[in-house]
Amino acid sequence: MRLRVEVVALLLATVLPAWSMTSRVGTAAATATAATVTGVVIDSIAERPLAGALVQLVAADTGSRYGGAAVADSLGRFEFADVPDGRYMLGFLHPMLDSLGIEPPLRSLVVAGPDTVRADLAIPGAARLRMAVCGPPTAANSGTMVIGIVRNAEGRTPVAGARVTGEWFEYSVGNRGVESRRPRRVATSGSNGWFALCNVPSPGTVALAASNGVDSTDLIEVEIPARGVLRRELYLGGARAGANPEVASDRAAASAGRRTGEGQLSGVVVATQGRRPVAGAQVGISNGAQTTTDAQGAWSLANIPAGTRVLDVRAVGYYPERRAVDVVAGAAPVAISLRTFEAVLAAVKVTARTNGMSFSGFADRSRMGNGRFLTQRDIERRQPVATSEIFRSLPGVYLEILSAADTMSVFMAGAATGGGDVPAPEMRLVMRGTFTERCLPNVYLNSNLMNTLTALDIDALLKPKDIAAIEVYSPTQVPPQFQTGPTGCGAILFWTR
Repeated sequence: MRLRVEVVALLLATVLPAWSMTSRVGTAAATATAATVTGVVIDSIAERPLAGALVQLVAADTGSRYGGAAVADSLGRFEFADVPDGRYMLGFLHPMLDSLGIEPPLRSLVVAGPDTVRADLAIPGAARLRMAVCGPPTAANSGTMVIGIVRNAEGRTPVAGARVTGEWFEYSVGNRGVESRRPRRVATSGSNGWFALCNVPSPGTVALAASNGVDSTDLIEVEIPARGVLRRELYLGGARAGANPEVASDRAAASAGRRTGEGQLSGVVVATQGRRPVAGAQVGISNGAQTTTDAQGAWSLANIPAGTRVLDVRAVGYYPERRAVDVVAGAAPVAISLRTFEAVLAAVKVTARTNGMSFSGFADRSRMGNGRFLTQRDIERRQPVATSEIFRSLPGVYLEILSAADTMSVFMAGAATGGGDVPAPEMRLVMRGTFTERCLPNVYLNSNLMNTLTALDIDALLKPKDIAAIEVYSPTQVPPQFQTGPTGCGAILFWTR
């Protein structure tokens, strides 16, 4: 079910030739009995004040020409002073309403006397919105949804007819054990760019993408909140070969790889602890342009494909960060906070005892034979100098050397081998993927996801003598507890002594 988007204009043709933070027009003069109308605008979906909402107050009495407008402050507060007695309609406008596909909510109020009138406004709650868009919850319909607007990166105009897909993993326990499946939802944006994907998991992770002809977004992962509604705008504007394997498979005959738009992005990288700038961090769009932060942690990227993309950030001693970003004109700077490896590994040591996915399951999984398993003895027999060398002769896993343009790691050869500070070509562990010839597997350390690690990162973190066992799974073999989403790639699990 799709809501009809209809923006209701509150301002009359003879009212409000211009608006300011608080304005009033009309012929009636303020009197001693004039009142104050005040309130707060709330975003019930995000459960926080809606800053920047344009609140409008117009007279509902016949013949009255009073009208006023005010912009809600950072706390969602608004106020109208010197409001004469009478009946009024109160409402607000905000881009969020368009993204949600709902009409501006209106409420009536009466002003009588000099007392302050409190009248709050709100976007409808998640439950009400889910009911209106997806219908009542049933056994087959969770009522949970992703909604938003597909826009052009240039000009941010709506894109009609865009194809939006969402996928995730679901697991069930039956006579044959734990089984997984990958549900898929597909929606087409309307004339105003609006789309809705109903019956997605909540809470849960959904892989989301949009396409229109040869243009596509990157495949991004979004977290559906427990309240069951996620608003996410998607921007198209730069087609790239391999940017979105799911969409690319649907347009294999098209001229993939042609860029229809380019943009720029900037920001700063700081350490989570102490908020110190991180100099020398590698920042780049996945499979695209890259740069390095300066002494103040600042960075900028130019001539990158416009649209919704994935940003990778890496620095020596810090846990990598991957984030979905919108490369559009006038995009705000992107602030990235990195955790140190020490902080992450400290959490690993604590959570590995309690998360239920411990090394104790290694023997059970190896007996099933659904993957490749290396014990401590197997590792010692190979006599590797560095951990990455273990995979040189392991079927199904490849050490891929990246070109200088693709390098995202600043580890030196000496960091892994004990040698001098001589730059080494970066290598990464790759597998044959479901959608691509090569893909990056999920990497786990003691059951904790340590994604986007290069081979040299792994060498710096793990010495062969510290490894108790390794599990390697192809895309179709990954156990359910180690599947993070429809990545189309496998997984590598490291267990330490």
